[in-house]
Amino acid sequence: GRHVLAELTRHPVDVVAVTRNAGSMVDAGSSIHVVEMDLTQTGAGSYERLGRPDVLIHLAWDGLPNYKSLHHFETELPKQYRFLKALIEAGLPALLVAGTCIEYGMQSGALSEDMAPSPCTPYGYAKDALRRQLEFLGSVGSYKLIWARLFYAYGDGQSKYSLFPQLQAAARRGDRIFNMSGGEQLRDYLPVKEVARLLVKLALCGYGGVVNVCAGEPISVRRLVENWIQQNAWDIRLNLGH
Repeated sequence: GRHVLAELTRHPVDVVAVTRNAGSMVDAGSSIHVVEMDLTQTGAGSYERLGRPDVLIHLAWDGLPNYKSLHHFETELPKQYRFLKALIEAGLPALLVAGTCIEYGMQSGALSEDMAPSPCTPYGYAKDALRRQLEFLGSVGSYKLIWARLFYAYGDGQSKYSLFPQLQAAARRGDRIFNMSGGEQLRDYLPVKEVARLLVKLALCGYGGVVNVCAGEPISVRRLVENWIQQNAWDIRLNLGH
């Protein structure tokens, strides 16, 4: 969210940031209007409280990174749908929602937007179900849906237990060795700032439909880590197979 806000300030738009805790937005910038709102407790008038925006970039989703929790479709899915439906019925003309490549399930190789989703986790299932619900909602009302399937983002703001923050912390400690698996699995990675740039571009361009937000180039996890080490000039060696 913070990276999307930073990118939005580079465009000639009025920005409204929605958060449950306005105190966490101290670095949002003076040009951003902050609205404190819990989407589970919203009612009539939510669209007006947001200033009747032309487009909503929706990134909120609780319960991560536990992708296997039933919470995703038992609790999160219905509350997300209720919130977004209320805004659409109040007149929201365009909506961009962050989806996930996990909607495709355990498929290997290139993944295109016209492939049928086959989610195998509660999180992937819930995200795909929300997309379908919003598409059905579009058949009875007039609004544009952009469904942005995010692949593997890395950078500032990640959990400290993710690969990039762990490697960064090891380099800062002065560790000479970094233990990791063989790292031969292929993934599609993008820096989080580039993800934010693409999300804002999609939100402002007027496009509708499903979009894979990715580099379009597979890279092994090992090679990616080697690139990080080289780019940051970290004096650290990989110990593969751990």
